[in-house]
Amino acid sequence: MRRSETILAGRRHMTAVALALLLIIPSLTGCRRTAPPRTAPVPPAASNVTTSGSQLTTAPPVSKLGSVEVRSYKGKRLDAVSAEPENSIKGPQYVDLKTYRLAVTGLVAKPLSIAYSDITAMPAYEKVTTLHCVEGWSVTYLWQGVLIRDLLTRAGYDATAKIVIFRCADGYSTSLPLDYVVGRDLLLAYRMNGVVMPPERGFPFQVVAEDRLGYKWAKWVTGIEVSDNTNFAGFWESQGADNTATIPGAN
Repeated sequence: MRRSETILAGRRHMTAVALALLLIIPSLTGCRRTAPPRTAPVPPAASNVTTSGSQLTTAPPVSKLGSVEVRSYKGKRLDAVSAEPENSIKGPQYVDLKTYRLAVTGLVAKPLSIAYSDITAMPAYEKVTTLHCVEGWSVTYLWQGVLIRDLLTRAGYDATAKIVIFRCADGYSTSLPLDYVVGRDLLLAYRMNGVVMPPERGFPFQVVAEDRLGYKWAKWVTGIEVSDNTNFAGFWESQGADNTATIPGAN
């Protein structure tokens, strides 16, 4: 065999050995060569129209996601619902809507016991109002709810009565003049900044006592009583708090 043929045969032998090693080494190391990644297909644009054979059919509409808290309204800045300090007498109350009923009693022709769903089905109103706490802080929200006046009218309230007493799930109570409640279109709110009021803020209902200090803004309201008892004193009022709770400069 010539020298050149010997060299060629040697090269062929080395090539064969190298190929064999390429096949053997992966099995020894436990690794395997993966196929190159494929580009994921781009999903088609969302649509509620699907095809069935040659016919177009309309699919059920896409469900909307839950409400998102708004932080401004008609150019007015709103505070975050979570920004309000928690200073209730017994901490947040967690009301079970399965058993919840709002009682409207006192000087009324037809006492009421109303479920949450029945109240939220009534005509709703909204307004931007600031809660001023006697502790020195304040928060501004977009409130949505029903007019307390509408609830009183539904119960046939006595227009000659003097006050409206609010009672709450934690034992708290306070009162407001009837003419103020009716004349100022006070809300019994169940939404704040476009979202359902959380338990920490007073769910299911909070009184929006605009232009009155925060201890008049009853939370977790379970009862509304129309009364002539002008000597009634609520939780803080019975401990010396001013019963009018008017904010200086407010109407």
